[in-house]
Parts: sequence; structure tokens; C-alpha cells
Amino acid sequence: MRLESVDSTKYRVTLHTYELAALISAARWVVNDAGGEIPNEAREQLSRIVNSYDAESKRINKTKN
Repeated sequence: MRLESVDSTKYRVTLHTYELAALISAARWVVNDAGGEIPNEAREQLSRIVNSYDAESKRINKTKN
């Protein structure tokens, strides 16, 4: 994994496929299945990230074909 600061509120992240898969899997688990006390705001933020990832994955796969 590599992190680069783009500006004070943005980072550029370079990940291997398996690293991204692990992060997205963990986020999906928290959003859908995790028990315990998770603030709604955190769950909603993770849900937006997972949805954004899904949309971008579809877009990238369409351009490959």
C-alpha cells in the first residue's frame, strides 16, 4: 500500500488487488452483518464507500470489454 497526500483533505492510495478486496470485504461486513454498537454515521459512511466502489468497479469492467 502506498499513500500520497494530494492536499490537506485528499489522499491518493495505491493498493494491490488483495489489499483493496480485504478493505472492501471488511466494510461490507460492518455495513451488513456486524453486531455491536456502531454509530449510524459510521455505518452510513461505509455504505457510501462500498456503493461507490461497486459503481466504479462496474464502470472499469465496462471499459475493459
